[in-house]
Amino acid sequence: MPDIKIKSLDDREFGGYFASPPSRHGPGIVVIQEIFGVNAGMRQLCDEYAAKGYLAVCPDLFWRQQPGVQLSDKTPAEWERAFELYKGFDVEAGVRDLLSALAHVRSMPGCSGKVGAIGYCLGGKLAYLMASRSDVDAAVSYYGVGLEELTDEIHDIRMPFMMHIAGADKFSTPQTRQKVLNAAKKNPSITTYIYENMNHAFARPGGQDYNAQAAELANKRSIDFFAEHLQT
Repeated sequence: MPDIKIKSLDDREFGGYFASPPSRHGPGIVVIQEIFGVNAGMRQLCDEYAAKGYLAVCPDLFWRQQPGVQLSDKTPAEWERAFELYKGFDVEAGVRDLLSALAHVRSMPGCSGKVGAIGYCLGGKLAYLMASRSDVDAAVSYYGVGLEELTDEIHDIRMPFMMHIAGADKFSTPQTRQKVLNAAKKNPSITTYIYENMNHAFARPGGQDYNAQAAELANKRSIDFFAEHLQT
């Protein structure tokens, strides 16, 4: 499917990957990138959700630093560049760009009006912020980074929100994970799943910490969750 253009809130344009369902009608999904940009993995996720009946868009959130980033996790140089982009990323601007992407998907021909968001790693953090700061209809976060710093927003989440938490995430500590879990228990809109002994990015196909069994379980939960909240 071709790339699309999305108008930002500051009246500029940035790109995104779009995959259309066979029927060209259905709810929408905003797929939120990892630190590797809108790469083959993110595009594959869009294609898979499109096959399930969603208008799937993955916006390019690194465009303010470098448009069109498509890195992998296979080489040290790519990891280094990914972390440079992550460190230079403006989270607040990223949320605003996701708000633009959400509005864009809702306005697309064939969209039912219901739109979900799903994000991984950096995208998992941004999915949390979309749940707390936007009117997205449902959201899913995979091993979001830095959520322990955002627990004061947990009560702002009013729509269905699911978190997949890696029980042995190398980018967080047991204490920080427990802080997030304790906060989430206070909000009935939030469903949490812990994947014991799983490391960060356990659901990234081909990644060094990929675990097929855990990924299959998490993905099935996400698919069923969106079907319940977006397709009914």
